[in-house]
Amino acid sequence: MKSSIKKSTFKAIYRLLDHVSPLSDDCGVLCGAACCTYGDVDDDELGIYLLPGEDKLFNGDEEWLRWSCEDALNYDFPDSWYGDLYFVRCKTPPHCPREMRPLQCRSFPLAPHITENGRLVLILHSAELPYACPLLENPDAYPLQQDFVKATYTVWKHLLRDPLIFDLVEMDSADRLQTGCELKIICPG
Repeated sequence: MKSSIKKSTFKAIYRLLDHVSPLSDDCGVLCGAACCTYGDVDDDELGIYLLPGEDKLFNGDEEWLRWSCEDALNYDFPDSWYGDLYFVRCKTPPHCPREMRPLQCRSFPLAPHITENGRLVLILHSAELPYACPLLENPDAYPLQQDFVKATYTVWKHLLRDPLIFDLVEMDSADRLQTGCELKIICPG
């Protein structure tokens, strides 16, 4: 599985998201870094997958990450996904090099969604989680920083240029619509 996004573009995307955060303060303080610390560190089920090509930013022997290489066909990914898929698990939660967090960590609690008319919007993450996130459970009490929202929207516009990433977002969006999931659109409003 080969991404069309160059390493330099991934680096630029990481840099753009380095300068923004969902809240003006560290949102991990609200929940005790639930998304980083939930469950057993040795649990093979917990972790996050890297987007196609995102592995270019890592060398595979980071001391703070545990890697596994999986066959994309064994998971619920688009038909266009085949071959190696990388899952990473933090060995030292919640302490990781913030500048090296995977894209899905950086953009959480936002998720890209393609509307029925083909427009990209950002929604609050809608999949069921094994932990409580105050930003999702009470979004009115914790409004997201607009610079974070804008930067995340820009990032996903660039990422969707890659056919593999587009296929993933399109599949996830269709699944949400099929299940009647309530969507809270954040950007553009």
